[in-house]
Parts: sequence; structure tokens; C-alpha cells
Amino acid sequence: MLQPLVSALQYHTLSRPLPLWRGGALSSVTVAYETWGTLSPTRDNVVLVLHALTGDSHAADPHDPDNPKAAWWNPLIGPGRAFDTDRYFVICSNVLGGCQGTTGPASTNPETGRPYALDFPVITVQDMVRAQRELLTALGIRRLAAVAGGSIGGMQALEWAVRYPADVDAALLFGATERIGPQAIGFNAIGRNAIMLDPAWCDGRYVPGRGPDAGLKLARMVGMLTYQSSEGQWLRFGREPASRPTSPSPLGEKFDIEGYLEYQGRALARRFDANSYLYLTRAMDLYDVAEGWESGQAALPRIQARTLHVGMSTDWLYPPEQVRDLAQKLHALGKDAVYRELPSVHGHDAFLKEWPSMARIIDDYLEAPRALLAVEETGQQATTPQQAS
Repeated sequence: MLQPLVSALQYHTLSRPLPLWRGGALSSVTVAYETWGTLSPTRDNVVLVLHALTGDSHAADPHDPDNPKAAWWNPLIGPGRAFDTDRYFVICSNVLGGCQGTTGPASTNPETGRPYALDFPVITVQDMVRAQRELLTALGIRRLAAVAGGSIGGMQALEWAVRYPADVDAALLFGATERIGPQAIGFNAIGRNAIMLDPAWCDGRYVPGRGPDAGLKLARMVGMLTYQSSEGQWLRFGREPASRPTSPSPLGEKFDIEGYLEYQGRALARRFDANSYLYLTRAMDLYDVAEGWESGQAALPRIQARTLHVGMSTDWLYPPEQVRDLAQKLHALGKDAVYRELPSVHGHDAFLKEWPSMARIIDDYLEAPRALLAVEETGQQATTPQQAS
């Protein structure tokens, strides 16, 4: 039986095996999710938000709504906010392959009674979306007013629009493209190698709590650099001495950026499974919107949803010109595709930090259909977001 639709961490085990995009199936999948707001009687006010690489289902915290660190999109979800829970029923699930309640490499393999570890199958963004679709179907939800996410979450939002075109009204993609390039793949490979070269990795069969913490910390340190911009690092850290505790070094005192990266590495190692990091970064590498179709040109015309594409001005992991290029491709196909650029020194991380700008972009975009409806009802002229050109 499904859990009640309330704002708390909930779990749902799919009623059937989950077929995988590249073959095979997972015989049993549990999905962890949270919800905010009230589901309308017609179940047509649903917004699905999708987290980034090391995120989870805790996108908002109604118990600490004014703390931006209490949940990863906390300033954007709630009464009167961009994703207005007085209007929308917002749902976020932990991604397939993760380690925050949804089935992943650390979960028990029902065939062996032991953690899957590297027996877990290689998963894709398409598999993540399929698991989300199964969850929503079980909840009696067949259509999304909007699906939104950043980074790999934005890739999932794009996949939703391609794979289930009749079921998505709007897709909001932040710092996300139709595929990542060799530079991003290369940085992910460095992180994975750092984990797998840690002796404590034990070919993926480490004892919980005694895993490759050193390798995962290093992977996180590399990742954190890719999420930021050079300008932002100068403003935040400069060449100042470390303001946080750091590990001992035979080379003397450390810089502030070093202390920050060590802190971020330790924090991730405390809460995240190393094998999940391997699988999720690989899923990011593998995603290509054209996969499974004759070409990208065959995939993109399937989209019926209106789409918002937000590029971060200093993002060199998902460069804004690539985000804009996807919007322009869709616009050329006659789709309702809008590009917005978010000025920020925070690089790729801007969609997790630039709260007033993010709120304004989302609110303006989601309000546009209501403005058009007002035009139809009153005959007055309304201003709508400019389409990509």
C-alpha cells in the first residue's frame, strides 16, 4: 500500500521489475521520495523536481524554510515561492543508483542477500526517469505541470520531455545539455579513478563504514573545482591562508581553497556511498538524448512541452553556449523553447546559490501561461518570455 501523500520521507517499492534501457532488469526497486503541497482533485498540479549528482529527495524543509542550507532548493519551494506549494504539489525522489533510500549499489541484492556493489547493473538517465514514472503512476499521477532540475537533474527533465511527450506540460533545465563533452567526462573519470585506486575500495566490496573515504574525498575535491568559476574562487578564497582545519602537510601551511576542498571532501564521504558516485557519474557520461532514436534530430521533435533552458554565465562544465544551442535547436523545430542566461560568478553551482535570480526566472516562466489565459479572458495584451532565436 502506498504511503499517504504528506511532506515526509516516504518509500515505495515498485510492483514489478524495472526494465533497464541497455538491457536486463532490476527485480526489485524501492524509491525514496518527499512531497510538499496538496495534490489537486484532478491531479494536474504536479511539479517533479530532480536533484543533481550527490543530492537527494530533500529538496525543501518546511521546518526550516528560511535556511538555504537546510535543503538543496529550499528557497525555491514553499508557499508563495517560485514552486508555490499553495498552487503546486511538488515531489522529489532520490535517484535510481543513489544511496539516500532508493535502490543502488549499497542496497541488498535479493538474489545473494548481500549488497549489490559492482553486481549492480550499469544504469542510465533513461532508467532514472523510468523509475520516476513508475512511482508517479503508482501515486495515480499521469501528467506533470512541470519537471525541473539542474545538471544531471536537468538531463532527466529533458529525457522526461522526450520519452513521455504527452505527459509533460513544461520542462525547466538548469545548466543541462543534451550530452556532456569530453572535458566533463574526463573529470568524472579522474574522480572514479581516485575512488577505485584507494586500497579500501576492495573492488567495490568494502564493508559499510570502512570504504574508500580517501578516494571519495579526492573525487569530491576535483568535482567541486569543476562546479565553480575562476572569478568566483578569487572573490571567495583568493590566496588567503586556510580558515578551516586541514590535514597535516609536510609542505607547510595551506591556502583557504585547500581547506575548503578538504572540508567538502570529508562532508561527502560521511554521507555518500562511493559506488553510487561511480555509477551516477557514469550515467551522466553515457547520457545522449539521441540514444535509442535514429538521431538527435529524431529525438527532439518528440518534445511537446514548452521548455526553459537556463545557462550559467561562468559555467565551464555545462557551458552556456551549449545550453543555448539546445534551446535554439528546439526553437528551429517550432517548439516553445526559451533560453535565459543567469549572470553569476558561481559557475555551474549558480542554480544552487543565486536564489533571487533563480526565483525570478522560474516564477516568470511558470506565470507565463496564466498571463496568456488572462489575455484570452480579458482581451488585454500580456508580456511573455522571449523565445530563443
